[in-house]
Amino acid sequence: MRDDAPLSRAFQIYAPSLVYSLGVGAVTPAIAAAASYFGATLALAAASVTLIGVGSLIANAPAAHLAARAGERTTIIVSAAWGTLGVLLSWWMVAGWFGVTGTPAFTGYLAGILMIGMAGAGFNLARQSYLAVAVPPSHRARAMSLLGGMMRIGMFAGPFLGAGVQALMGLQGAFAVGTTAMGAAMVISLWIQELEPGRAPTQDQPGPVTPVEALDAVTQPTMRALARRYWKVLLSSGIGVLCLAATRASRSAVIPLWAEHLGLSPAQASLIYGLAGAVDTLMFYPAGTLMDRRGRRMVAVPCLAVLAVGMAVVPFAGSAGWLMVAAVLIGLGNGFGAGIVMTLGADYSPPQGRAQFLGLWRLLSDAGFLLGPMLVAGVTAVASLATGIWALAGLAGLGALIFARTLPGGPGPVAEPPTDPVPR
Repeated sequence: MRDDAPLSRAFQIYAPSLVYSLGVGAVTPAIAAAASYFGATLALAAASVTLIGVGSLIANAPAAHLAARAGERTTIIVSAAWGTLGVLLSWWMVAGWFGVTGTPAFTGYLAGILMIGMAGAGFNLARQSYLAVAVPPSHRARAMSLLGGMMRIGMFAGPFLGAGVQALMGLQGAFAVGTTAMGAAMVISLWIQELEPGRAPTQDQPGPVTPVEALDAVTQPTMRALARRYWKVLLSSGIGVLCLAATRASRSAVIPLWAEHLGLSPAQASLIYGLAGAVDTLMFYPAGTLMDRRGRRMVAVPCLAVLAVGMAVVPFAGSAGWLMVAAVLIGLGNGFGAGIVMTLGADYSPPQGRAQFLGLWRLLSDAGFLLGPMLVAGVTAVASLATGIWALAGLAGLGALIFARTLPGGPGPVAEPPTDPVPR
């Protein structure tokens, strides 16, 4: 059997993930620009981007409930459909079809962006939960890193595809690509094979569940019950995940902001950011292989440590060349951690209430995505941009220390499945 044969059941998740990410990647750079098109202030236009994170945050609990009750395949399809409707609504408002303009159009546009974020919560949670069951623990990190890689490729290529169509259609082109890609992802998801009830992976191959795991089909613990049981994990490794998410969310702002501080042209800033994205995209499979063979800590700690160093040196960059060096370090660190958040979530999640636990895990990650930009903005407002970036570097360093302390060394999952059911 080939070394990657256990990943064969995971491949059906990757195609819809790649196509869906292309859609999100095409729309994301156009969100603020479209808000400005409606006459919004620069501050309001920038804030409109955060609706993606807000939508994901508020939809995590409903998405976990849907995945637990209806299954991962159904949740992926429903989420892709909801995201397609969200992009279509935004496109409708931008285009002004049927005479909808002014404040109603802007309100509808913001509602569409919020729907995209909500859809992402269900889509991401369900495919993570699917892989946690479909792939044996011995290959889990590679499966999750490949999934992270598909997302990175889509988010990297999506803006270029969107820009190409915008050359023909104007601003509407980005939303046309997003609607088409997300709709295609929904259709492709129809071919995903539903997980068989009553089965979960072992170290080498799928096998029958234990009596405790069989309870999953009968009783589903609440997220509150899981939070009470796993509070130590959530307040230890979970805080490390929050630090990582905050750093990742802010890197897309740090490089352009410092480039503007140096007086670089938008083209130079885009080139530097694109190079960092290319390095990021190339690292996902080596990271997954190392996690499976040497352990999660071997990836989580260097990921955050390199991110911390990359962020810390940005304020010292006095030219485009040195900023490129810092950007490559940031891309290297971020790419090296591809799949680490999803892998840890799958490791810690219990067979009984897996979707609900992953909902809690994603709450921490989404909170980090909102916290990071707020930290940079807040510290910059009272001090300086350099101080704000250093504060972010300190947060990344804190995350590295947390993972070094909480994650065990050696290969394999970081946690063993529980032997007793979770109380409701």
